[in-house]
Amino acid sequence: MNIVKFIPKSTDAIVLCCVTIIALSMFMAGLFDVLDYIIVKATLFIGFAALFVTAMFYAYKNDKKENRLEDTPQDDSH
Repeated sequence: MNIVKFIPKSTDAIVLCCVTIIALSMFMAGLFDVLDYIIVKATLFIGFAALFVTAMFYAYKNDKKENRLEDTPQDDSH
């Protein structure tokens, strides 16, 4: 079994995996009543901050894409 095929390669899959891990972590921490421990709070906060920074990075890097044919330009001013 090759574990490399389970590593996400697209940006959507990476962010989806991060959100899933954070959501499951919060659920499990609440389920086992360990949400009051400072290390758990710090880990969840750092994970959320890292996800936020990653989302901002990809949003800033994302280019505007127009899906129109070149021979029929349209006015996008309105």
